[in-house]
Amino acid sequence: MSENGKTTHFGFRDVAEDQKAGLVHGVFTSVASKYDVMNDAMSMGIHRIWKDAMMDWLAPRPGQRLLDVAGGTGDISFRFLRRAPGARAVVLDMTESMLVEGRKRAEAEKMADSLDWVTGDAMRLPFEAGQFDVYTISFGIRNVTRIEDALAEAYRVLRPGGRLMVLEFSQLPNPMMQKAYDLYSFNVIPRMGQVIAGDRDSYQYLVESIRKFPDQDTFANMIRDAGFSKVKYRNLSMGIAALHSGWKI
Repeated sequence: MSENGKTTHFGFRDVAEDQKAGLVHGVFTSVASKYDVMNDAMSMGIHRIWKDAMMDWLAPRPGQRLLDVAGGTGDISFRFLRRAPGARAVVLDMTESMLVEGRKRAEAEKMADSLDWVTGDAMRLPFEAGQFDVYTISFGIRNVTRIEDALAEAYRVLRPGGRLMVLEFSQLPNPMMQKAYDLYSFNVIPRMGQVIAGDRDSYQYLVESIRKFPDQDTFANMIRDAGFSKVKYRNLSMGIAALHSGWKI
C-alpha cells in the first residue's frame, strides 16, 4: 500500500499508487532505444496514419505553442511543427532516455530552434497556467497514475480557447473483433518485444495497460469532468485507437 493507502493498476497487477510512476519509468527506460522500431512492428506502420489523422483534426496554426506530454521521441511535435510555420513545441516526458532518443532523430536537429525537450510529470507540469495553445498526449495517458490529475493539469496550462487532443488505444465496439484483437495483442506483441527489444515483460505490461484503459465514452466524460467543453471522439481503425478532443472555453 502507498502512504495514503491507495492502490492502482500496473497492467493487471495492483500496486501502491506511489509505486506506479517508478514502474512505468522502468518500462520506458528499458524500451527507449527500440521504441520507434517496435511501434512500426506492432502496428504494421498504422500508428503513423493515426498520428497524421490526429494532425488533420487538430489543424495546427502558425505561431501556436504546443505542449506534447509523454512526447517520447518527438513524433507528434515533429508533425505539428511541419504543419505550423513559426510554431513552438515542448516535448515533455518523465523518462529522460526517451527524450535522448528523440534528440538523436534528424528532425530534432532541423527543428532545434522551435523545439524544447523537458523531463517532467504529467500530473505536476513544470509550467505556469495558461502557457499553451495546444496540449497533446499520445499513447501516454493510460500510463499516468491518476488520469484525472493529468487532465486537470492539461486544463490549467492551456490558454482560454486552447485545445486538448488525446490519441490512445481504445476499445472495439464489436465483442468478437475485440476478442480477435486481444488474441493478437497478448500472443504476438510480447513475443515481438522479446525478439526486437529483448524485453517481453515491458510489452506484456503495455498490452495489459490497454485493456485497463476506460472505453471511449467513459474517457470522454472524464475530459468533461476536468472542465473541457465541446468534447468529441473519433475511432481509428474501428476503435483499436481513438482520438479525443476538448476545448478550454
